[in-house]
Parts: sequence; structure tokens; C-alpha cells
Amino acid sequence: MIKAVIIDDESAGINNLKNLLTNNCKNVDIIGTAESIATGVKLLNDAAIKPDVAFLDINLPDGLVFQLIEQLHDVNFEIIFVTAYDDFAIRACQYSSIGYVTKPIDPDELVKAVERIPHGKKWQTRERIDVFKSHYNPNPFKKIGISSMKEVQFVPIDEIVRLEADDNMTHFWLKDGRRLTAAKTLRHFDDLLTPFNFFKVHQSHLVNLNYIKTYVRNDGGYLLMDDGKKVDISRRRRPFFLERLRQLQDNFVL
Repeated sequence: MIKAVIIDDESAGINNLKNLLTNNCKNVDIIGTAESIATGVKLLNDAAIKPDVAFLDINLPDGLVFQLIEQLHDVNFEIIFVTAYDDFAIRACQYSSIGYVTKPIDPDELVKAVERIPHGKKWQTRERIDVFKSHYNPNPFKKIGISSMKEVQFVPIDEIVRLEADDNMTHFWLKDGRRLTAAKTLRHFDDLLTPFNFFKVHQSHLVNLNYIKTYVRNDGGYLLMDDGKKVDISRRRRPFFLERLRQLQDNFVL
């Protein structure tokens, strides 16, 4: 049997992958799951957990998965990235010989990825991750295209204050006060903007951490942004948010 762990920021994603593996890859035994860098490090540093493969989401609620790997004692297992379709991530996987499947997961592609897991001793996983990182550049232009029904507007990423979900659309609020609307979900932009210090504080809100004016602990916790907007922090994401702030600014007073 191939022993596997799954690390994804959404429980629904974990459950979906577990079901797909159970139904299509009978030789895979799932021995652990986690939903963040912190819980993933704890899981994979447990001496009793010795996986053959880890299915990893690249963007986790408290940072990128590379931060998780850097905190591990050993990386004696293979990796298969599970990611939204991303040309940069796929190209980086191909350069580094790291397996991947894209969301929504095609069962046939999942079976192929599992079949490519080498048998016997694992080798050079950490080195291949370094190669992956050197090729992974989600947005080299420092601008993002916001596509409406009529046009595509290109906006500098550092001018985006926050994003707000509205069903299958996403509203962008910019530093100059403008609001632009894209015909894509917030999840799509979460994957693209996380490397640029954006953080999903709520299922409906993605904020640029550089535009936080005040963090208020009362009433469950909320943010006041530079544009005057009050943004709630969900209870589930609050510890991940605080950890992300600690990572970005060691002297931040909590």
C-alpha cells in the first residue's frame, strides 16, 4: 500500500480527494490530513507518520506550502501538488519532475499521478522543491487582468486594497476609490494573489495586508482598511491571519 497524507486549506477539498482516491486508487491508504502550514508541520514531523506521498495545495491559509516544507525534519516522501489550473505552477512541476493534478480533479489524471510515484527509496525531494520554486512565478508583470463582459482592465497589484465575492463575480476595490468587477470567483483570485501578501480573512473577503489600518479584537475580530471599509474576520481563519501577520512583521504587537 502507498501511505498518503493530504494537506489542503478546505475540508471539502480534502474530502473530495479522499473519495477520489478511495474509488480510483485502491492501493492508496490515507494516514493523515491537515488544513494549514502549522498543522501540516505537526503532522509530517510526527515520527509515527511516514508517508510515501503527500498531496499538497500550494496556497494554504497561513502561507505558501514551501514554508511548510522548510520546517520539516526530513522530506522522505514524494509530492503531488493539487492546484487550480496555473501555467506557472504546471511549468514549474514539469521542470522539477514533481507530480501534479489540477482542480477540478480528473480521476484519470489522478490515477496517472499515483502510478508515477516511484517505488522504493525516495530521493531529492527537497532539491526538486528548490527547482520548483526557482521556476514558480505566478505573476511576473506585477499587474492583474480584471475581465468584465466588455473589456479587460490591467491593474497594478499593489494598488488593490481588497476583493469582495458576489456569487460568481468578484469586486475589486482600488487605492484610488474605484470599484471594478470581474466575472470570476474569489477563489480564482485567491490562488493568484496570495504570493503578493493578500489574505483571505473570510469566505467573501480577500485583503491586501499592506492596506490594513486597524485590527480590532472585539466582536469576533475585524479589520478597518485604509479605504474606510470594515472587513470581518471569520472565526475559523482568525488564527491563520494572526500567524500570517507574525510571519510578515516579527515585532507586530498582538
